[in-house]
Amino acid sequence: MSAVPPFNGQLAIITGGGSGIGAALAAALSARGARVVVCDIDAARAQALVGRGEAIEGVRVDVTDAAAVSAFVDDIATRHGRIDLFFNNAGISVTGDARDLGLEHWRRVIDVNLMGVVHGTHAAYRIMTRQGSGHIVNIASLAGLIPFPTNAPYATSKHAVVGLSVSLREEGAALGVKVSAVCPGFIESNIFRDTPFINVPRDEILKGVPFKPMDTDLAATRILHGVARNQAIISFPGYARFIWRLYRLWPGLIALLNRRLVRDLRRVRGST
Repeated sequence: MSAVPPFNGQLAIITGGGSGIGAALAAALSARGARVVVCDIDAARAQALVGRGEAIEGVRVDVTDAAAVSAFVDDIATRHGRIDLFFNNAGISVTGDARDLGLEHWRRVIDVNLMGVVHGTHAAYRIMTRQGSGHIVNIASLAGLIPFPTNAPYATSKHAVVGLSVSLREEGAALGVKVSAVCPGFIESNIFRDTPFINVPRDEILKGVPFKPMDTDLAATRILHGVARNQAIISFPGYARFIWRLYRLWPGLIALLNRRLVRDLRRVRGST
């Protein structure tokens, strides 16, 4: 893989930028000459990046609040003159048998993972189309490309994010706006720590993760490499691309593997 080119002088906004992939992206972009603004539901996390010199501003924003997202994005565009990169990164998950999930679990995941992306995209896209340039990067997941039973709300939201991204990419192309969806495999981010596990033991489920999670710094490098190449779908590491390709060619095999995943979860369901 060739080196990631610099992003000298570009203004980048990252939602959910206070930790995990978002914080790694902020550090990587700043190191490559970008001016980075992060927002996060946790103001202290966002401000910590400013203190480390990995962002020029850190702001508390709840991505589920459309008015707050719009006001934040408009303010940044007004004060800095433009927005070159917008990373919709904020995301959450919930693990469990769908029978054990309440509507509150579905609403919360969809509000953050889908509507949060819609809010950020809507705000940034209007500005970028007026500029005639810009790149919206939506952090989805391999679970946005293939089924992910035991995490149905997460997979639902990420499939929708991929659909949004590839559709808007075609609309934005003639207007100078690029759109990409990032669909990685397992990443060592806070989502493993923060995800609620409903009626199943967390440690038992995490022991069954089939691949070692990738370091967030390496993930950020892979993402920026794909952004620089304007890839429609940025998927990594190699096993994620292989599974995606296998699903398209042989969906029945993935279905068999997924049914095993469901059986494993149901074996420990209710044992907490």
